Amino acid sequence: MHLSAEEKKKIFETYGQGPTDTGSPESQIALFSIRIKHLTEHLKENHKDYTTARALKALVGQRRSLLDYLIRKDINRYRAIIAKKELGIRK
Repeated sequence: MHLSAEEKKKIFETYGQGPTDTGSPESQIALFSIRIKHLTEHLKENHKDYTTARALKALVGQRRSLLDYLIRKDINRYRAIIAKKELGIRK
């Protein structure tokens, strides 16, 4: 899946502090979540695509690491990102 620069800017603007905020955990978690949704849909049709399954597991692990970082650093920011239902993140 390839996201255009405009789509990424929109994601960073919505979930980060601005369109150029590519480094905050919130914007990275949002980007990972969108990629995870795409890969999940791909694997529903192509269940034998083991390379994509491995990449999906890696993305889920990276997102989990960022969420754990947010829990340690600022619990309110963690709760705010979990509250956004469109990302599909559960506790």
